[in-house]
Amino acid sequence: MQVIRHEPWYVPGPFAVTIGAYDGVHLGHRAVIQMLADRARELSTPDEPVRTALVTFDRHPAEIIRPEAAPPLLTSLEHKLEILESIPELDVVVVLRFDKMRREEEANQFVWDVLVDGLSARCIVVGEDFHFGKNRAGDVALLETMGAELGFEVHALGLLGDDRAAPGSDDGSASFSSTRVRELIQRGDVGSAAEILGRLHELRGVVTHGDARGRDLGFPTANVDVDRRYCWPADGVYAGALVLDGEALGSAISLGTRESFDTDHSRLVEVHVLDWDGDLYDREVGVRFGEFLRPQRKFTSLDELTTQLNDDVARARRWADDNLADHSRGS
Repeated sequence: MQVIRHEPWYVPGPFAVTIGAYDGVHLGHRAVIQMLADRARELSTPDEPVRTALVTFDRHPAEIIRPEAAPPLLTSLEHKLEILESIPELDVVVVLRFDKMRREEEANQFVWDVLVDGLSARCIVVGEDFHFGKNRAGDVALLETMGAELGFEVHALGLLGDDRAAPGSDDGSASFSSTRVRELIQRGDVGSAAEILGRLHELRGVVTHGDARGRDLGFPTANVDVDRRYCWPADGVYAGALVLDGEALGSAISLGTRESFDTDHSRLVEVHVLDWDGDLYDREVGVRFGEFLRPQRKFTSLDELTTQLNDDVARARRWADDNLADHSRGS
């Protein structure tokens, strides 16, 4: 997969193209990419193969358009590119800078500059609610009108999950969308979120020095400094994994304030790696959330806390034994 991150740019076409934030690269996104690849094959000829291209942005557009309402991110740009790299149907990913100039760009100019001149688009595949350009004036109808004039077809897809119960839904009304994934994660339903993502939700950060209270109790933890722009699960204790150099290590994860010790109520991500005695300080790691075990609570004694931690670790170990092999590969 070729990644283009500089401007100006041009890639010899023709292409079947999809456009969007692709935050999280969930199963709904993958269905769009699969349709894109299928249509590219159908449009290809022996003399002129049609390749696939995904156009995305260096930040979520909402961070510029409405920063006060920007959603917490499921993936950083680098993490998103790692996931896209694993999808064999994609040939090219174009990362556009989304700044104030891009926000003010007229929709028809975007079509000309990016889709026509940049990629020689033959086919566009987007969600049916796709909007782009200044004041979000561009939509599927505009693409269809310009496509009829400029020689590209347009396919607008509904959200995967409209016709069946999406994970975490009681009535089947929820769809496979980044918004839905965020809602599930933020209420602690990381299992249902994983079903939509097609993998475990992962936060990334650097291991920093803490006060070693966990080690004193016999449960050493890695304190992971995670940017608050990303989508944190609800406070609680989780079974999951710490990812180090591509290897997923079974872990018990505590997220939230340390009710039994702290008074400043800062939210922390603390990871107890099962059967690990190595040095993780200053290492960049991933934290994958597999199953919610319990909410945070305040303990009245160290004995009560230690008993609970032993139970947390035992449950995390059972989860890892039963599930980690299925989630140890991929981003």
